[in-house]
Amino acid sequence: MSFVITGSVAYDYLMRYPGRFRDHILPENLDSLSVSFLADSMQRVRGGVAANIAYTMRLLGVSPVILASVGEDFTDYRHWLEAQGLNTEQIVEVPDELTATFFVSTDLEQNQIANFYAGAMNHARYLTLEGRGLTDASLVIISPNDPVAMLNYAQECKRLGIPYAYDPSQQIARLSGDDLQESVPGAAFLFCNEYELAMVQSKTGWSLDEIRAQVTTLVLTLGKKGSVVYTGDEVIAVPVAHLERIEDPTGAGDAYRGGFFAAAINGLPYAVCGKIGSLCSVYAMENMGTTAHRFTVNEFIARYTRVFGPEPALQLLRQPTVA
Repeated sequence: MSFVITGSVAYDYLMRYPGRFRDHILPENLDSLSVSFLADSMQRVRGGVAANIAYTMRLLGVSPVILASVGEDFTDYRHWLEAQGLNTEQIVEVPDELTATFFVSTDLEQNQIANFYAGAMNHARYLTLEGRGLTDASLVIISPNDPVAMLNYAQECKRLGIPYAYDPSQQIARLSGDDLQESVPGAAFLFCNEYELAMVQSKTGWSLDEIRAQVTTLVLTLGKKGSVVYTGDEVIAVPVAHLERIEDPTGAGDAYRGGFFAAAINGLPYAVCGKIGSLCSVYAMENMGTTAHRFTVNEFIARYTRVFGPEPALQLLRQPTVA
């Protein structure tokens, strides 16, 4: 059986603004907002939510399948993914299109302003689990992607009886209340941060209890306040991991998901899955780029022990897993 991650694979342009965005945004003039921020640095790196999640899972010994559409400029990225030990057979190149591109500027307070060009990602709506021979999936992550593709994958998983994790995150602005009402109910996992959860509630009219009743597990990330895992009647508070330095916050949420699912696949309890996700997000923030962090499983376990204390169940991470 395979663990499938659907979502974006993209090139990221990461820029730094040496000031605070809020100093230049006038609330009383939002109806005529026109502002430009001069970045003092920029890096082009490999990214995209699906690839980011898969990369962190691979660091923890898990080999997921990425299902995504990319452009004709993807050759070098494909070779890099394969060098990391990731299978790229289900990453489909679209002729005469460019790979999705993410442009983001980060200020001194780690606030971000971003734009995303979908490019070849729009063709993801034409890829199906059945058509790609992935109906044996043990779990499908539906992460930010072409909005039609996200809706299609949720419906296909329900029809085929495949458990799925729904992660609207960056696409929450493009998903309608109807989209969410069709996709969230029945999910094995729903991942949101505080703002995204508020958006889901606003667009659907559902309360927190109503959302919890419609999914098996809700994972709510809270930034500096850690995260919370709601599963059944349990509410599991997960502390934040210690951050040694911060280079860039881009990709921290994806790293959290990669760590969480790598742990879940190995049968670790959700309290530990959340801590592993938290530590993975810290690794991402301590490096510039969403796939720049590196660690061995032994190094990860040693740091986890320093941060959270000994956890015998972490020995399961030392057993290579094919998801």
